[in-house]
Amino acid sequence: MNKTILILALATAVAAGSACSGGGNGSKVGSDAAIEKRIDRILSGMTLTEKIGQMNQVSVGGSDEMMADAIRNGSVGSILNEVDPLKINEMQRIAVEESRLGIPLIVGRDVIHGFKTVFPIPLGIAATFDPGLAEEGARIAALEATACGVRWTFSPMLDIARDPRWGRIAEGSGEDPYLNSRMAVAMVRGYQGHTLDNTSMAACMKHFAGYGAAEGGRDYNSTNIPERLLRNIYLPAFKAAVDAGVMTVMTSFNDNDGIPSTGNSHILKDILRDEWGFDGFVVTDWNSMGEMISHGFAADRKEAAMVAANEGVDMDMMTFGFISHLEELVKEGKVKESVIDNAVRNILRVKILLGLFEQPYVDADAAEAACYTTAALEAARKTAEESVILLKNDGVLPLTGVRKVLVTGPLADAPHDQLGTWAFDGEKGRTVTPLAALRESGLDVVYVPGLAFSRDKSIDFSAVKAAARGVDAILAFVGEEAILSGEAHSLSDINLIGSQSELLKALRETGKPVVATVMAGRPLTVERDLGNVDALLYAFHPGTMGGPALARIILGEAEPGGRTPVTFLRTVGQVPMYYNHNMTGRPYNGETLLEGIGLEAGQTSLGNTSYYLDSGAQPLFPFGYGLTYTTFEYGNVVLDKDVYDADGVIEVSYDITNTGERKGTAVVQVYVRDLVGSIARPVKELKHFERVHLAAGEKKTMTARIPVSELAFWGRDMTFNVEPGEFTMWVGGNSASGIPVGFRVR
Repeated sequence: MNKTILILALATAVAAGSACSGGGNGSKVGSDAAIEKRIDRILSGMTLTEKIGQMNQVSVGGSDEMMADAIRNGSVGSILNEVDPLKINEMQRIAVEESRLGIPLIVGRDVIHGFKTVFPIPLGIAATFDPGLAEEGARIAALEATACGVRWTFSPMLDIARDPRWGRIAEGSGEDPYLNSRMAVAMVRGYQGHTLDNTSMAACMKHFAGYGAAEGGRDYNSTNIPERLLRNIYLPAFKAAVDAGVMTVMTSFNDNDGIPSTGNSHILKDILRDEWGFDGFVVTDWNSMGEMISHGFAADRKEAAMVAANEGVDMDMMTFGFISHLEELVKEGKVKESVIDNAVRNILRVKILLGLFEQPYVDADAAEAACYTTAALEAARKTAEESVILLKNDGVLPLTGVRKVLVTGPLADAPHDQLGTWAFDGEKGRTVTPLAALRESGLDVVYVPGLAFSRDKSIDFSAVKAAARGVDAILAFVGEEAILSGEAHSLSDINLIGSQSELLKALRETGKPVVATVMAGRPLTVERDLGNVDALLYAFHPGTMGGPALARIILGEAEPGGRTPVTFLRTVGQVPMYYNHNMTGRPYNGETLLEGIGLEAGQTSLGNTSYYLDSGAQPLFPFGYGLTYTTFEYGNVVLDKDVYDADGVIEVSYDITNTGERKGTAVVQVYVRDLVGSIARPVKELKHFERVHLAAGEKKTMTARIPVSELAFWGRDMTFNVEPGEFTMWVGGNSASGIPVGFRVR
C-alpha cells in the first residue's frame, strides 16, 4: 500500500472512530472496533523494520541530522526530553510528511509534579489528602506541557514506600494503598482529561512493580515481595489506575524474587493484560532492558531484547535492544512477528486515541501563554498550603503582633531546592521563595542565611544570633536540597544534614520564639530538633508558589492543611515502621524503655513484646497526623447496621465539632481492622477520608459510605474476597486515634 492510499484509508477510519474516547473516564484505554480496524490497516502496510521502529524510544541529544534521518526512516516511534515546540513540530513534520507511513511521534517528558508551574512534590500532594487538588494540578501540568507538544508523561509513580531512606519516596504518595489509589485515579484523570482531546497527556503508571520496597532503601536494589503481599499492598494503586484508563505502564528497575520486572511475564501479561484487561502499552524504564544483563538475567543485549519482547514489553526506552536485534530474532524464530504486531498495535492505539494522526502539531506561538497562568499559580499556592503539615505548635503560630522577624536558614531563599526533585522545566526566576514572600507581606524582615546550603557544616552562628537580638521572632527554613532526594539519592542518615540542627540550637539560645519550616523530599528524623523550636512546619518541597503559601500560613492568612502521608520515625533504626503493619503474636503493651527497666541476667521471653528497648514501639508522628490552628472533637460514631452482607455498603455517621476559636479544616479518616482472617491482617487500614471545613464552634453531623467490598483482600487461598467475621472501625484525625465501633460481615 503506498503512502497516499494509506493516508486516505486512515482518514476514513478517523471519521468512523471520531466519537471514541478513553483515558480518564473510568474505561480501559480503548477497544472500539473502528479503532482496531484502523490499526489493522496501518499494520497491513508496515514492514517488519517499520514495526520495530515504533517500539523504539530515543532521547534527544547528539546530531539533529541523525535524529531527523532516524525519524524519516521510520526507526523511531517516540522521543523524549524535547520541550521546544518549534523543534517538536519539526520532528513531527518529518515523521508525518517525510516518512513512508506518516505515523506521528509521541513525545514524552518527566512531568512529575508540574511542567512550568511546579506543584509540591507528589509526597506533598499526597499530604493534602485532597484528590481534587491532585487532579487539578495534573490537569494544569497537561495543559502547559501539551501546549509545547509533550503528549506523554512518566507519572504517576505509584510505588508504596515504607522506607524514608529511599530517595524516590519523594515521587509517590507514601505508605498507604488506599491513599495511593485515590491519588492515582486523580492524577490519571488530570493528565488525560475526562475526554481525550489535544490537551490530553498520556499518563504512565510506574514503576511496575514493587520498586518502593528496594532492599535497604537503596535505589535500583532487589525486592523480595511475596505475591500475596504484592497484591494486598503494592498492586492496588496500579489496578486503580488501570481502571481509570491509564494509557501506559513503565516497568521497574528492580528484580523481585530474582526476576527483573522488564522480563516478568507474570506481572506484565498474567496480571496486567489478562487479569486487569490493560490495553495500552508497556515501556521500559531508561535502559532497564539492558540492565537485565547486569542482573545476570540475560547474557547480552540481544537476549535481553528477546526476553523483554516475549515477556510483554512494547517499547524500549534507550537500550536500543529492539531496534538492533528484534528483526534478527524474528528471523531466527526466537520472537514471533505476532508479538511485534501486538506491541505495535498497543502503541498505535494510544497514538490514535490522543489524536496525534489528526493534530500532530502545536501552535508554538501560543505555548508560552499557556504557562504560569493566574489560575495555575493560584492552584499551586492552594495545593502548597494544603500540603504543609504543622507538627508542633506551642502557641507561637500564627504570628500575631509581630513586626520584625529574622529569616534564616539555607532553604529561606533557595528557589531551585524549593522546586524539589524532577522539576526539569520549572524556572528559578518564576519561583517565589519564603524570603521574597515575607518581604512582600509588610513585615520588617532581617535576613541572615546562617548556612549557605543544607550540607554546610559551619559552626559560626554569631551573625545570626546578633541579628536575633533586635527581632520579635525567628523564622528558620531548613531541610534538604533537591539533589538529596529523588532517583539515585538514597540516604542512610535522615537527620537534618550539615549543621542545621546546630543552627536551630543556636537560635533557641537567643530566647526568641523560633518557628522552623522543614523543606525536604522525605520524612526526616527531626525528634532531636523539636526541643529547639516553638513551632515546626513540614513542607515536602512545595514548588513554585511554596513561598507565598508558607508566608500566609505563618501569618495566619491560611491554615496548615497537610497530614502525614507516611510515618515519621524517631530514628532511622526504626525502619521499616508503618501504621498498617500486621498484629504480631506479642503486640506492644506499653513496656518501659531501656533507661526505665532493670535487665536481669537470665531474663526469659515471658511477658516481652514487640518494641525497641531504646525507642519504643511508636513513631514520632503517626500516619495521617497534622495540627491546625484550631482543634476538633469527634463523637456520636454510629453505624447504620450491626451486620452487613458482602455486597452491602457501610454507612457510618459521626459528629465533628470545631472546639477552637478559628475556622479550620479537619481531615477525617476512617480505619478498619479485620479481627480474624485466613491470614494475619493489618492492625488498621485506611478506608475513607474527607476534608471537612468548620467555622469556629461549628458542629456537623457527617456520613461516610464505605462499600463492604473495600474490605476484600487476597487470602490464604489466593482469592480476592471479603471474609465474613468481626471488624472494628475507627473515626478520627489520624491513624493512632479515633472512636471505635464494631460490626460484623456475614
